[in-house]
Amino acid sequence: MAPSLFKLSVLFNLLTNFTNWSQNGGNVEFSPTSCTRIECPSYDLVHVGNGFEIRRYNSTVWMSTSPIVDISLVDATRSGFLQLFDYIQGKNKYAKKIEMTAPVIVQIAPSDGPVCASSFIVSFYVPKENQADTPPAQGLHAQKWGTKYAAVRQFSGFVKDSDAGEQALALHDSLLGSKWSDFIEKSRVADPTSPYIVAQYNSPFEFENRVNEIWMMFDMEDGYASL
Repeated sequence: MAPSLFKLSVLFNLLTNFTNWSQNGGNVEFSPTSCTRIECPSYDLVHVGNGFEIRRYNSTVWMSTSPIVDISLVDATRSGFLQLFDYIQGKNKYAKKIEMTAPVIVQIAPSDGPVCASSFIVSFYVPKENQADTPPAQGLHAQKWGTKYAAVRQFSGFVKDSDAGEQALALHDSLLGSKWSDFIEKSRVADPTSPYIVAQYNSPFEFENRVNEIWMMFDMEDGYASL
């Protein structure tokens, strides 16, 4: 087995074996330490609420997998990240190596039942230096975001399959009665298949100060952001 593949195999074994370390819902700072070491997408902080914040992301590019149909968030993330790891190691049409970034995000279109498969799209944030001419690759596609708003809740630990639903519900409850909840609901009415997102910032080799986020994306006219 090639060294890079061996290292990746160890990485995913660690991810599987330590999922029971998760400490969800803890008090986590809104500044992942990984973003001091590697590039993360920039955003404007619009509002800080009780257990959530509102962000405005501008002009970001993500390299994304095709939808992965699975019953497991963890398994789908592993499968998608393998594709993206190969991509940044040079398995793209330019044979270009790309710097690692954070977070790796998983867009989730939930199933209609507890044992039904959901659809997952795993994405890598493309560094700014590669966004103007993002290397294409077979089986992957670039997502170019214009202005997007996100309601964000943080949680710690290693992500488990149950976290997506639990953290999305907690975020939903914290937003109830706010204008942000109204904006999210209007966006969902416009697009009932609108997914929510799990963002993971840390390597599986990091056991402390882990930061994950649940994002609920929505559209809003800029004029309303300061209300």
